[in-house]
Amino acid sequence: MEIDAGSTAWVLMATALVMFMTPGLALFYGGMVRAKNALGMLMQNFFSLGLVSVLWVVVCYSLAFGGTNKWVGNFDFLGLKDVAGTAPPGVALVIPPLLYMAFQMTFAVITPALISGAVADRMKFSAWMWFIGLWVLLVYSPIAHWVFAPAGWLFQRGALDFAGGTVVHINAGIAALAVVLVLGRRRGWPDHPMPPHSLPLTVLGAGILWFGWFGFNAGSALAADGVAAQALVNTHVSAAAAMLGWLLVEKLTTGHPTTLGAASGAVTGLVAITPCAGFVGGMAPVIIGLIAGALCMLAVSLKFRFGFDDSLDVVGVHLVGGVVGSLLLGFFADPAVNAVVTDPGVFIDGGGWALMSDQLVAVGATLVYSFVVTFAICVVLNAVIPGGIRVSPEDEEVGLDLTQHSETAYALERA
Repeated sequence: MEIDAGSTAWVLMATALVMFMTPGLALFYGGMVRAKNALGMLMQNFFSLGLVSVLWVVVCYSLAFGGTNKWVGNFDFLGLKDVAGTAPPGVALVIPPLLYMAFQMTFAVITPALISGAVADRMKFSAWMWFIGLWVLLVYSPIAHWVFAPAGWLFQRGALDFAGGTVVHINAGIAALAVVLVLGRRRGWPDHPMPPHSLPLTVLGAGILWFGWFGFNAGSALAADGVAAQALVNTHVSAAAAMLGWLLVEKLTTGHPTTLGAASGAVTGLVAITPCAGFVGGMAPVIIGLIAGALCMLAVSLKFRFGFDDSLDVVGVHLVGGVVGSLLLGFFADPAVNAVVTDPGVFIDGGGWALMSDQLVAVGATLVYSFVVTFAICVVLNAVIPGGIRVSPEDEEVGLDLTQHSETAYALERA
């Protein structure tokens, strides 16, 4: 294994960019909740940096990338044993294996943090601590092994996921649905409006996410090369196109393009291009972004039709966006962009439906496994935690900031 200095420098930077996305997500979500729950949302996200990072280096990296079993890894890398000099089986690296571990760690950190947007305003922090620990161990690590590890059964089948359409976004999105079904609706939803308390914070968070996503996607090339450049361009263009698609549909359906819509639309494009980023080129990212922005804008209304309280639209943005991107990859994957593509997409010369079949299996397997195991985790936690995983009606009325953390986001005094 020969280490390339330029690629190492790039992935070091990409790792820092992806780490920065979690505080960005905290601001993105934090601005969307009511002021009395702002710190609660920031804390749920920020805490993931602590707990998930420790679990990753102790055991979860080994479960995700150790061994050659097709379902889950082994304990070869337990406690980072031999990681500094040993790449995961079948993974060809031009960067230090320890850096690869760190890069993947930042993905593991932000994925459960995404779920926090669905449970906003009503989940006990103690329950959240237990939930994300169990979830990254029992849900994230096995699915990461299936898709990212060369021994994983979906990797072996031929499913493609450049940077986490299934592992991160579909996984977190369907898990969010499972959690809210156990948790129940916020008090007063949907009869009483619960508008964002600070859209400037949300837009700032969206901007940080957009910036960090260059590391998320282009960094997943694991080299400073043409694929990384293509992924970077695709990431930006898809986000831009999705913003336009969301705002167009929003204008046609509600009469007003909104700031929240612009921020959400951009994130939708970032989500949808994630599985495709290093596999498509030309106008594909524009088309993917436009379709994702339009469909996800329509999808956020499903919670009102079906009655599940996904507070900050994790299902509509991450689940639907991840599915859209993962399936559109079956149409646009191009071997001229990346030689890893052995089955071109339907719209590419010489292409067919073979890749689409693999993408459907990957999407379906992720949906079923993540939903079932997440639902089971929540049911068990709801039974064993005194009073359940939800705060009391009184605490919900006061707000999570004071009741869970004994703090307030804003110290406002009368003049």
